Amino acid sequence: MSKQAIQYAHKASADSPSEDALYLAAETRAGYFTTAQAAEAGYSRALLAHHAAAGNLERVDHGIYRLRRYPESPHADLVVASLRAGDMAAVSHGSALALWGLSDILPGEVHVTVPRTASRRRPGLRLHTGTLEEEDVTERDGVRVTTVERTIADVARSGLSDELVLQAIDEALGRGLTTTSRLREYARKRGGRMRSLLQRALR
Repeated sequence: MSKQAIQYAHKASADSPSEDALYLAAETRAGYFTTAQAAEAGYSRALLAHHAAAGNLERVDHGIYRLRRYPESPHADLVVASLRAGDMAAVSHGSALALWGLSDILPGEVHVTVPRTASRRRPGLRLHTGTLEEEDVTERDGVRVTTVERTIADVARSGLSDELVLQAIDEALGRGLTTTSRLREYARKRGGRMRSLLQRALR
């Protein structure tokens, strides 16, 4: 949540529920938010249920709601998955590859990377544990997702076929989603299979 949203939240807890804080929390997630985020904005579970019954909100999953004024996201499953996995999680691997439009293959499960200390119990999600640096994560269409460079490194490391990784690199460069220098720098840090595949792609 942004500093502005936190300021609104503090005011909400002292006075009354803050609609502004709720919208600020939801706007970066295509209108979706968690009950924890709603609580920070001064909304109790009972109040959320009231607004849902009134048609202002839609309950889409356990502990997750959507503001009805926002159009339904075409990536709703990914938005919900990232919210279910926690604030520090990010959609990754094959799911991130599909979100970036770098693969036509849709994984059977939503892949999410979470901190090593996170719970591994998330039915319906394929969890990967690891460190996510700030520069490894961005937002796309309301989804907290790994960057193109981190995504390519992850799928290369996870064993995706050479053909599909090379295709993703070529597509990412062709569409201007990354640059040769950014990929080279990431490959230098990560090494391993990404480095060898990148060398093949850039011949």
